[in-house]
Amino acid sequence: MTWKQVFTSSIGRKVTMGLTGIFLITFLVVHVGINACIWANDGGEMFNKAAHFMGSMVVIRIIEVGLFLFIFIHIIQGLALEISNRGKRGIGYAVNYGNRGSKWYSRSMGLIGTLILLFLILHWTNFWIPSRFTGVTDSLGIPLTKTYNGTEMHDLYSLMKITFAELWVVIVYVLGCISLAFHLAHGFQSAFRSIGVHNGRYNALLTSIGYGFSIIVPLAFAMMPVSFYLGWIS
Repeated sequence: MTWKQVFTSSIGRKVTMGLTGIFLITFLVVHVGINACIWANDGGEMFNKAAHFMGSMVVIRIIEVGLFLFIFIHIIQGLALEISNRGKRGIGYAVNYGNRGSKWYSRSMGLIGTLILLFLILHWTNFWIPSRFTGVTDSLGIPLTKTYNGTEMHDLYSLMKITFAELWVVIVYVLGCISLAFHLAHGFQSAFRSIGVHNGRYNALLTSIGYGFSIIVPLAFAMMPVSFYLGWIS
């Protein structure tokens, strides 16, 4: 398979989707682990230190560039596959089997993926862009910083408290996490199948792990804005 076929053929696109999907799954594990530090309930010290470490390490910043590249490749290839599949289906099947043929979220990956992209744009605007480019400030433009052991760093914990004080933001984040859950319910298993991990002996285990992952990780993410809004953490 040539490099062009990797990005243009149906099989190549599926393999690319699988590889980038597995990388993004790994990122989600790291991201949810760092964000879970907010529940230490120590005024944000553990979380701020972890976020500062991730943002100041050169290796991590290089990986971050790769992360964004993989996200865009994943989105572009996903949309290309969706368009290709719709073109092949034409006017549709004579009989609509509904969920007997496949789950509704498996047939709606293009729509769900688009909703996740819109959520990501909001998330990047709220947190990633300020922490990397414009600076972390409150609503009045006053810089939010903390100093631990002589090291000054962004106070992203306080930024989270300010951001998630708005009910509409919390609702959007929860809806984004629900979309992520349905995306992972299909995408987790599909990613491994796309790279050839398809064995009858392990399919049931992979399916169970995939469903567990698609519930636990998005639920943890969703509980973060909810916890701030309801005052469960200070």
